[in-house]
Amino acid sequence: MSSRLRVVLEYLHPWTNSAGFFVASHQGWFGEAGLDVELTVGDPSRGDSLAYLSRFEADFAVFPSNRLLVRRAAHEPLKAIAAINHRAMETILTTTRTGISRPRELEGRRLALNPTPRGLALVRHLIAADGGDFDKVVLVDSGTRELLADDVEAGEVDATFGNYWAWDALLGRLPLEQRVFWPVDTIGAPPYHSYLLGTQESTLERNPVQVRTLLEIVERGYRTARDEPGLALEAFERYVPYFPRQTLKASLDLLTPTWFHEGRWGQVRADLVEPYAQWLADNDVIPSAQGWEQSFTTEFLPVGVA
Repeated sequence: MSSRLRVVLEYLHPWTNSAGFFVASHQGWFGEAGLDVELTVGDPSRGDSLAYLSRFEADFAVFPSNRLLVRRAAHEPLKAIAAINHRAMETILTTTRTGISRPRELEGRRLALNPTPRGLALVRHLIAADGGDFDKVVLVDSGTRELLADDVEAGEVDATFGNYWAWDALLGRLPLEQRVFWPVDTIGAPPYHSYLLGTQESTLERNPVQVRTLLEIVERGYRTARDEPGLALEAFERYVPYFPRQTLKASLDLLTPTWFHEGRWGQVRADLVEPYAQWLADNDVIPSAQGWEQSFTTEFLPVGVA
């Protein structure tokens, strides 16, 4: 009898960053291992993927590392068990039409963003790192809507923060050469894992073999997506058929290197967690960085695969 598992992915819709899960599912590897895995996304009216995990409405979830640290600070027993990305995904995006050529030139201009405490703190940090004054930026609350380069080009705003350089920045009709964007980790952001895979601490205690089995299959999926991208594109036809194939391929090409560090998949790295936790604490997003080392474990990852 198969074990039924629900995995809630990280965004409002499936996208290319979940290629490892999609490949594994499409190839039937979960079922072969006795796992009946449902890959799904959350209903935003019920919270993000961590909210599902916290309520035991999901067995595993993919989530931003900062949100895990916020919940850990509130003493929720959630833990990361694998890293999905070893880079930050976000950008500040504008177009050549605006004439903005660096972050400090956002002074006096309209910047769209979702004004979360962490988002505001990061943009303030990035503009200050370039010698600019964040308080002179005109903020436009875009909520969870991700404005595209087309919206900037149409004059809705002068720039937007939050787009991913390997996803949203590729969408829309504006020619790529007219888009200007700066990945945040190239303009002064602290290092961090964009996305992690995690579960309840109680799941690790009750079902360690199941956790290890899942991670072995997901790792196989990500390695196959890297080594045989055609299989990933084939899987995307099932999960994200509503995006152009060329966009999916371009995104996959950009994302693939972010899934591995020194040839290994899944390693949650202290050198990406500790400084980010300290930065979040310094910017009042979490009360303290203390206990960051308890937010993840690598003991369930496959051993000896490089």
